[in-house]
Amino acid sequence: FADFMEEDHSARLQTAMEQTVHQDRNPLMFSKLRTLLHGNIITASPSVTLQEAAGIMTRNKVSSLVLVPETPGETPGETPVSGIITDRDLRKRAMAKGLPLTTRVEAIMSRDVVTLQAQDFAFEAMLTMMRHNLHHLPILDNDIPIGVISVSDLMQYASHGSVFIVGDIRRKRSVEELASLTEGMQKLFVQLVNEDANSHTIGAALARIAVSISQRILERGEKELAPPPVPYCLMVLGSMARDELTLVTDQDNAFVIDDSFDPELHDDYFMALAKFLTDGLDRCGFPYCTGDIMATNPQWRQPLSVWKSYFSQWIDRPEPEALLHASIFFDLEGIYGETGFARVLRHHIRDKAKDSPQFLACLARNALLRNPPLGFFRKFVLEPDGEHKNTFNLKRRGTAPISDLARVHALACGVTKLNTENRLEEIKKTKVLAEGVGDDLLDALELISMVRIRHQARKIKRGRKPDNNVSPERLSAFERRHLKDAFKIVAQAQAFLRFRYNTATALSKDPDVKPETKPQTGE
Repeated sequence: FADFMEEDHSARLQTAMEQTVHQDRNPLMFSKLRTLLHGNIITASPSVTLQEAAGIMTRNKVSSLVLVPETPGETPGETPVSGIITDRDLRKRAMAKGLPLTTRVEAIMSRDVVTLQAQDFAFEAMLTMMRHNLHHLPILDNDIPIGVISVSDLMQYASHGSVFIVGDIRRKRSVEELASLTEGMQKLFVQLVNEDANSHTIGAALARIAVSISQRILERGEKELAPPPVPYCLMVLGSMARDELTLVTDQDNAFVIDDSFDPELHDDYFMALAKFLTDGLDRCGFPYCTGDIMATNPQWRQPLSVWKSYFSQWIDRPEPEALLHASIFFDLEGIYGETGFARVLRHHIRDKAKDSPQFLACLARNALLRNPPLGFFRKFVLEPDGEHKNTFNLKRRGTAPISDLARVHALACGVTKLNTENRLEEIKKTKVLAEGVGDDLLDALELISMVRIRHQARKIKRGRKPDNNVSPERLSAFERRHLKDAFKIVAQAQAFLRFRYNTATALSKDPDVKPETKPQTGE
């Protein structure tokens, strides 16, 4: 792969990224959870007795005990944490009720445990704890528990704006009240940019807020309509699932419903709930999806078994429409209800896609349709006419090509991470990319993302609607030069993608399709 890269572009870009890194102004914003963990995690089986659990916690001087399956990972979509107990649980659920000391701890453990990943930020842990009213949060690394973060661990850090917004969301009792937070999101976005937050932090903060709004809308919807007749999961797709949200995005969502779903008995309810959700999101600043990738579309409101058949068909028969769906739906996250349904689907995708070379070749070919706006002699390729004349779209021609190629490599390597940065970090470990190439792509992603984000922040400050269309004339000489380096790195990475997956064998049945001729959502 080194033959596809030119050292001068990557070296210049790395230097540029080092020059733009500032001293962290808010430790809560930038501290990754991995750095806050102390010592080794203490785990036990759910079958241990209350007396044994108390002894383990006392000997290790811990206030919580993570309970893990005795044979983890045997069931697709199974969570790596069976439960958790705290010293408070032992007092209130066992001692206060006079349970025998020989009682198995699974009788009192908290189930459906909320977890975060080691690379997530401390402020995300605080948001999650507030949203779920938690005091202890297990931390995973590649689905393996490695530690527990407590509220007291986070108290040393300053409060952050996104925390207050999520707190406000929990207090809102109507969609109208939720919609009033839109201005606060914009102010937070500008604040993060002013504080030199990186793109990962900004995307994650906005995504967490959007997730909280979606959850609150569904809570209100269930209260107004009735409890759901069968279990279901709200899936979000694209940039929200990847924690790469900006202020220029529409909504992409779907319902995965339990297989006991009977359309004649239950679909009227889920249609009404989907409409309540999508209408509410639109009022809160997340416009309807122009491609109709929403739970109000009956096609995207189906039982788990139907969803599994969708993904199987898209992988087994990679026709143009299937590939379009793959680019949208393969970045999915369950955020409400039976979120295990989403885990099952991600494992299903992972197991099928990595053994499907024809699908990967077709998906790689599709990823090449969106190329960076760099022509001969390092000149920018701009829109020739229309509303966006003399600009380029930094989402469609900048960040999306990197997300697309990272998705292909991730599927080929069996990587289940969703965030593009995290995917590239995992792909680096597989040695698919030559030494240093993953870092070059990470630098390119960060630079392009931050130019795009700063452009949106400037629009907001001027009282204008933010967008992704950037005029090179409005960029600094520094930004113009290093954007060209970043685009060159992306172009070279696409050349390797073409070679690696032999895209010449993936002949399209719709050769005239260009990126702009079909709606590209879920980005």
